[in-house]
Amino acid sequence: MFHFRNRALSRRELLQLSAAGALSLPVSGWFDRLAAHAAETRPKRMSCILLFMTGGPSHIDTFDPKPENPSSEIRPIATSVSGIQVGEFLPQVAGQMEELALLRGMSTSEGSHGRARYYMHTGYREGVGGVVHPSLGAIASRCLSQPEDELPNFFSLGGQSFGAGYAGPLHAPVEIAEPARGVENLRPADGSLPAFDKRAGLLDELERGFVERVQAPMAAAHRATYERAARLMHSPKARALDISQEPASVQGAYGRTKFGESCLLARRLVEHGVSFVEVVLGNWDTHRDNATTIRTLCDVLDPAMSALLGDLKQRGLLDTTLVIWMGEFGRTPHVGKQGGRDHYPQAWTSVLAGGGIRGGQAIGRTDKKGGTVEAGRVSAVDFLATVCKLLDIDYTSNFSTTTGRPIRIVDKGEKLVKELF
Repeated sequence: MFHFRNRALSRRELLQLSAAGALSLPVSGWFDRLAAHAAETRPKRMSCILLFMTGGPSHIDTFDPKPENPSSEIRPIATSVSGIQVGEFLPQVAGQMEELALLRGMSTSEGSHGRARYYMHTGYREGVGGVVHPSLGAIASRCLSQPEDELPNFFSLGGQSFGAGYAGPLHAPVEIAEPARGVENLRPADGSLPAFDKRAGLLDELERGFVERVQAPMAAAHRATYERAARLMHSPKARALDISQEPASVQGAYGRTKFGESCLLARRLVEHGVSFVEVVLGNWDTHRDNATTIRTLCDVLDPAMSALLGDLKQRGLLDTTLVIWMGEFGRTPHVGKQGGRDHYPQAWTSVLAGGGIRGGQAIGRTDKKGGTVEAGRVSAVDFLATVCKLLDIDYTSNFSTTTGRPIRIVDKGEKLVKELF
């Protein structure tokens, strides 16, 4: 049996190549045809872009409108899929409903921002077992990355994200606060890469003995981090971090906002092989003046999310890129005295697109006021397990803590959202 890049060719594939004439070609032509065949049959690598709405967006005013709720100030509009409506301030996203799956039965039990964000990023409750669990980005980085990757595999754009926990420092996020500026200090201070390489080589010699003698995970991770940074400084892929290379029309489509620029940078990163990018849009904690705030935020969200989905599809990346829209919880069905909605984890909505899912559907249902899940309940554990499954990550396997304790990637008790597959 023949092998190509560590993958065995089956008898059926060899017969296909023979029928195509590959085995009668000269050696050089045979290897060219073999390489092309291997590229066509090699499993596609998955990526994920998480659009995280910090503060907890109102599901009633975005993706689960309730016209019969007397406190609903935002009217529903039709989408490109008959029978599914969204809030009126998302017209461009509504036009791409065939790509979306709305999980309208989200229901968790963490109502404080910090604990809820931790829960939705890790699938574990904060403080359980006295450990810091890896976030979804770190899980994706560790499980999907390849040794030859030149770019880090976890970026957080526009805000902070949860880190790597016991997945290890190599899988912590690279945080970029200003996407238009990319990653600074990628060039040596004196502008000379040969001089930098000489200094880096000296540092490596100084550290090599210590790493080999001590053999501590942290020391090895420190050395590997420096090596990856040096590789990035030499890599042509560093151009992925420069969104100014995009045509003005493309930049304009995303909306010239920090969130729009972050979404554009996220597309460039997954296009260059990055496994996970989190893009943060804050200020969804609408305890007062809910309707006005939602409109302002959707004016930023709608063009950026729509452009991202369209751009990924046009470039052939949507099938291998899972796009997630979510916050840490939803908002109350009623509006308070200050015109706002409060924290509400009992019933809310998250959205998935791409990644090979079955789009054009709303999964789950809340009551007429949006306060109770009536069908299709999805917990945080269900959600994280489903996302891992879509990314081809075995969520039942274990990571080991620094003390050697094995912990499941996603906590037990999961129920996959089967309608997505």
